[in-house]
Amino acid sequence: MNHQLQGLALYWDTLLYTTRMVAPIFLLVLLGALLKRARLLDEAFVQTGSRLVFLVCLPTLVFMSISQTHIRQVLDLPLMGLTALAVLCTYLACAFWAKLKGLADADRGAFVQGAFRSNFGIIGLAMAISLFGDAGLARASVLLALGIPMFNVLSILALSSREQNWLATFKNVCKNPLIIAVVLALPLSLMELELPSVVVDAGESLGRMTLPLALLTIGATLNLRDLRSDSKLATQASLVKLVWMPGVFSLLAWALGFAGQDVALLFVMLGSPTAAAAFVMARAMGANAQLTANIILASTLGSVLSLSGGIFLMRLFGLL
Repeated sequence: MNHQLQGLALYWDTLLYTTRMVAPIFLLVLLGALLKRARLLDEAFVQTGSRLVFLVCLPTLVFMSISQTHIRQVLDLPLMGLTALAVLCTYLACAFWAKLKGLADADRGAFVQGAFRSNFGIIGLAMAISLFGDAGLARASVLLALGIPMFNVLSILALSSREQNWLATFKNVCKNPLIIAVVLALPLSLMELELPSVVVDAGESLGRMTLPLALLTIGATLNLRDLRSDSKLATQASLVKLVWMPGVFSLLAWALGFAGQDVALLFVMLGSPTAAAAFVMARAMGANAQLTANIILASTLGSVLSLSGGIFLMRLFGLL
């Protein structure tokens, strides 16, 4: 009985912590919807806010995150390799499934991106710090440095029209503000160059605008009618994001003999809900932004149960 009570208390603590991580995201989306209903936000704000995030705030956040991560100090090729394999396999599997289902380009891109793109930079890093402290932050930063360019390149491929040729798609990749931010930041990270403090302060302030502004635009885009019509695809993408992707590859990591901390970090990265940046990119590239917003909302709410359940099981079986 005592063992059962301890297990229940452990799960409850994990559930409460995950809820605290996810609740602010949901509340900002809800605020955006309420402000739109009160006519304090309109379509012009959504368009301008999305462009500002896509062209300025998000690239700045990406640049600051990578440039301040000293990749060579915490390099872990096996863990990075398995993470890259997980993201790539999920992308290919979802793209193949979407093609079999005959989804329209706009729906296909939104579904595929929503199924593999993680909000690791917000939810994942916070959970890594909570679970493992500074050591967890260092290792998680390596996965973030890998994930940022990989998520963005694959998102551009997913959101590009099938009618485009490879040259046009390559040009889209090269012109994308997020890819440019990655290319500029990587040399600074590899050479461990420090930016002037005034640049860091200004960049971090601009980067902090990304999440609230993106979430307000998502909330202002939502409506119940479209939420119902897209519910099946949004649910399927969320299940891939929260259950299939982290479950399969965390089990693979455990079977391959990875340490418990690395299995947990992989689970948290892959199982974090769909990133708010997915909405901004979908809107900028002409994909189904409404479906993307629905996937973000569904996966964010679902992650409360999936992340807390996964971490609880890992603790129960002695991995943490």
